[in-house]
Amino acid sequence: MTHSTLAPWNELDDRAVTYARALAMDAVQKVGNGHPGTAMALAPVAYSLFQRHLVHDPSDPQWLGRDRFILSCGHSSLTLYTQLFFSGYGLELSDLMQFRTWGALTPGHPEYGHTAGVETTTGPLGAGVANGVGMAMAARYEKGLLDPDAPLGESLFDHRIWVICSDGDLQEGVSAEASSLAGTQELGLLNMIYDDNRISIEGDTHVAFTEDVSARYRAYGWDVIEVGTQEDGNVNREALEKAITAANAQMLKPTLIRLKTVIAWPAPSAQGTSKSHGSALGEAEIAATKTLMGLDPAEHFAMPDEVLAHVRNVKSRAAVVRKDWDQKFTQWQINNPDRANLLKRLQKRELADGWEESIPAFPAGKDVSTRKASGDVIQKISEILPEFWGGSADLAESNNTTIEGGGSFLPASSPMKNANPYGRVVHFGIREHAMGSILNGITLHGLTRTFAGTFLVFSDYMRPSARLASLMKLGVTFVWSHDSIGLGEDGPTHQPVEHIAALRAIPGLAVIRPADANEVAQSWKEILRRDEPCALLLSRQNLPVFDRTIFQPATGVAQGAYILKEASGSPQVILIATGSEVSLAVEAQGVLEAQGVATRVVSAPCLEWFAAQTEQYRQSVIPSSVPIRISVEAGIAMGWRDLVGDHGASISLEHFGASASATVLFKEFGFTSEAIVAAVKARLK
Repeated sequence: MTHSTLAPWNELDDRAVTYARALAMDAVQKVGNGHPGTAMALAPVAYSLFQRHLVHDPSDPQWLGRDRFILSCGHSSLTLYTQLFFSGYGLELSDLMQFRTWGALTPGHPEYGHTAGVETTTGPLGAGVANGVGMAMAARYEKGLLDPDAPLGESLFDHRIWVICSDGDLQEGVSAEASSLAGTQELGLLNMIYDDNRISIEGDTHVAFTEDVSARYRAYGWDVIEVGTQEDGNVNREALEKAITAANAQMLKPTLIRLKTVIAWPAPSAQGTSKSHGSALGEAEIAATKTLMGLDPAEHFAMPDEVLAHVRNVKSRAAVVRKDWDQKFTQWQINNPDRANLLKRLQKRELADGWEESIPAFPAGKDVSTRKASGDVIQKISEILPEFWGGSADLAESNNTTIEGGGSFLPASSPMKNANPYGRVVHFGIREHAMGSILNGITLHGLTRTFAGTFLVFSDYMRPSARLASLMKLGVTFVWSHDSIGLGEDGPTHQPVEHIAALRAIPGLAVIRPADANEVAQSWKEILRRDEPCALLLSRQNLPVFDRTIFQPATGVAQGAYILKEASGSPQVILIATGSEVSLAVEAQGVLEAQGVATRVVSAPCLEWFAAQTEQYRQSVIPSSVPIRISVEAGIAMGWRDLVGDHGASISLEHFGASASATVLFKEFGFTSEAIVAAVKARLK
């Protein structure tokens, strides 16, 4: 089961690979669409990994000691599904027959949480590469929590991260960002097989992709092994096996195996063509290919009993490895009772006793930016939750995402100040897209809680990662500061306008924009408690800390929106605001109440949480019986109509910003208490 105990490759192994190629053709042909060519070419590669090198236990897909496998080129999902079927993860031949159809366990691209054995959702090219980097980083950090003194490669918690990627993956910028960081981090447990078939939808990749990939990866700091094909175009299996064995022996740097393949091999007419990338081969071509491979062209989804029995033997081999690991794990628990208890808590995604008491409270009387408050909360959380770690895209001091005294997550060989292979502060560099996908990979790995920050305007670079985090329901926290025109002099390139609404459009992503320091504290409490994808939007500028003896408690954050300050009587007007604009709504309330207009102020830090409340609660906060409802948010008004109604209004920003101080910009663009009062009076008429 490990690379050091390989049985000789035999005739049944050859037959299994042949039937895997046939299954790829049959599954795509049956549904009428899909990507057969890559799955055919990669059949021996995936087979060698799952049957001979990968440490895994099909009877327990979540086994802590397993290697992780990522198919970054998710369009070739049959490459993975066939091996899950072979290995006995629960997929059967009938599932392959239902490929890409409603309700099937074999959707068009692998989906995390849907099919046992799928470690991450892939399809957007490059994301799986960055996920793999995140998993390798998580593995090192977790080892620091559980077994920090074990030599590299000798710990129970040292395991490999294997990625198969394509030309398309390596053309995407996110893979370059992540691979560069992986080299800096010397992630020796990360191995990637690059399927260099030189074909994409538009044909030969050399129309757009001619660089020396091997040289690029060597420059990143990776070990690179090149493997060619046999004379007939099939994968050179012996050379591949040697490369995999060498990669497993490499501990000091990540390894790229650059593997030359011929797409759709051995189809006589389709091999090497772009058509085979994303189209069914057709009955005639499939029949010709099966004949060439020595199979009966009249048979579809064939799988002889003796071949299936052979490939399912991987479960028996896995049991031997698992038994040995379990015995060592039992001894580790005896020798390390405190760390064993920590591991039990982390596996259950539970929080440490007393964690809620670690969340600070902020006194009124001194203005505090919400980014500063968040930094203070992060520091306190880190003192009680060792699994809590993160960083930023070179903006730690601006985002306030540094865990003071946590050490810089860097390899032991690094000459940088505060370098610590198990450090809690991750320096992602200016790589927002990779940072997001790496966060997803860290969270997918399973034991820790992570966060990272940049400016809100650069959430555009991270949107694919935020979307995938939401799709997979991962407890990732994106910290995005400088959340409005309030950042001032940096000008419109740095001032988010449409970003809050755009992020709210992502299903399952909680977008949180707290109004003061205590709302920040309560937001972090909810983030930890809910363990779901969250975006925390924070101000650059200082904001008033509300006196909670006058205003309602910040615990209302848990409901997403709450009455911050009630009207003097039955409300005639409701002002609904988020973030820095809440204090403007409070000022406007004072003016309106003095003029005899009963006005309620609602702070709405998270519309997603509010929407999840009961209708009774929502009506108690923003009753439809009060027609004059005004939203105040320094961004576009999209999304607010449902709350303000036909007779309400939105004070918003429907254009880009400008370079000036925050005070000037808020005045010039109509974010003042006077503007709010004027909007209310216009509606009262």
